[in-house]
Amino acid sequence: MIPFFTREALERAVSPERAFEAVRDGFVAYARGEWTMPPKVYVPAYPAGDFRAMPALGGGYALLKWVTSFPGNPARGLPTVTGLVLLSDASNGLLKAAFDAAAVTALRTGAAAVLAAETLGRGGAAAVIGCGVNGLATARTFAARGVRPLLWDVDPARAASAAAAVGSEVAANREQALGADVVATVTPGREVLFPEGSLRPGQHVSLMGADGPGKAEIAAAELARTRIFCDDWEQASHGGEVAQVVAAGLIVRECVTELGRVLIGDAPGRASDEEITAFDSTGLAIQDLAVALAALKSAPDDLPQIPV
Repeated sequence: MIPFFTREALERAVSPERAFEAVRDGFVAYARGEWTMPPKVYVPAYPAGDFRAMPALGGGYALLKWVTSFPGNPARGLPTVTGLVLLSDASNGLLKAAFDAAAVTALRTGAAAVLAAETLGRGGAAAVIGCGVNGLATARTFAARGVRPLLWDVDPARAASAAAAVGSEVAANREQALGADVVATVTPGREVLFPEGSLRPGQHVSLMGADGPGKAEIAAAELARTRIFCDDWEQASHGGEVAQVVAAGLIVRECVTELGRVLIGDAPGRASDEEITAFDSTGLAIQDLAVALAALKSAPDDLPQIPV
């Protein structure tokens, strides 16, 4: 028997603040070469969605995340993200715990969005675009870090519910939210939110929605005129916002800095108050591993057990 972390159990074990710290530590460990992460494998089932297999190794454990992304599911009353995260002891291969993949994804998405905003932004008013499960987690992480972001969603009721949950406010319109000093976009990635010429000097955007081929929350030409950061070059250059800019021949590898390198002091972050910064997030297995290890350390006593 092994413990299974449901969404409720994971949220009891790992607060947004703790997830933020864990994900930051995971980025640092990966940048230093202490943790490893083989490439994410996409199993396309387009146009409906895709499946993803995401492995990682670090901290004495190995992890495998089997997760889906089916953006049309909410219209059918189904979750966009489902799946499992499996955590094993790296010294003997024994399975130690299983997790609800959507719950792990939400915590680490919020943590990564806010971590990038704090590391690369210049402060000021913040906003979250998209108030689904991952957007709400991002808003909660901002709140845990002392920032009450403006919220906006295509569904006003969803935005209002998220605002009530975090003690924040709903933006008057999408343009107000997009104009904040720091913006986290957490959408399905089917619509460009930042057309060419839309970002103003000093803004930071954490682009969390375009985590696979064909998705984009920012126009390629607009991303190309920012200072670009990403979670992992290999993933971003094949399935993130960066991929479209590389394919268009607008940037080369040297134009993009991985966030972990900034965190360990191996690369500079924002160069000036006027610089526009963008973080391209594709979602890393090391982030999932960081959250899983944090949960294992603070596991509730009443976790359900499943046979293996």
